[in-house]
Formats: sequence, structure tokens, C-alpha cells
Amino acid sequence: MKRCLVADPSEIIRKIARHYLEKLEIEVVEADAADSALALCQEMPVDAIILDWRLPGKTTVEFLSALRFASGAQRPLVIYATTENDPADISRAFTAGADTYMMKPFDGASFLETLSNAGLAH
Repeated sequence: MKRCLVADPSEIIRKIARHYLEKLEIEVVEADAADSALALCQEMPVDAIILDWRLPGKTTVEFLSALRFASGAQRPLVIYATTENDPADISRAFTAGADTYMMKPFDGASFLETLSNAGLAH
């Protein structure tokens, strides 16, 4: 079974993402801040991270840099979740290591499409 970390300060967003992921039979772990998300990545392998654009504790670039250099952490697929359609911001996330992005708020169809395009869902 695949495992996905939903790293978002919003409990509502985490619950919605959990709902969609569990329908796909993907195990879900959650974090509401950068440090706890990084700790989870080191404690257990995750196949993917849905990463909020404003995760408390670190900027997106800082988080992705820490993830890349974390000892023992495998390189998961990173889906950058943002409410801003700012090409420069999205570009920075890609440069830092994000694999794809999706706009929030998301609905079931767009969420599934993003996961399918990223190879996480079929």
C-alpha cells in the first residue's frame, strides 16, 4: 500500500485530502507544520507528500531543501498545493524539488487527475 503525507496547517484540507486518498487505498499520515512533516519522512517511508505552500516553520524552498538532504529519507513524489496561481512561486517550488502542483481548494476530480498524472493513482 502506498503512503502519502498530507502536510498542511488546515485540518479541513487534511481531512478532505485523507478522504480522497483513502478512496484510492493510499495510507495517509498528516502533519500541520514543517518540522513534524520532516520528522515523519525520516521515521517512515512515504511515497508522496502533498505540501502546502505556507507550511508553518519553513518556507517551501527550505522544507524541500531539508527533505532532499535529510538522512535516511527516501525521495518521495512532492505535490505542491497552493492557493496562489503565481508562476514565479510555482517555479521556485519546482526548482527546489516539487514534482507537480495543484490548486487549492481542490475537488475530487482535480485531485484525482493530479494524482493520476503524477503516477500515484490509477
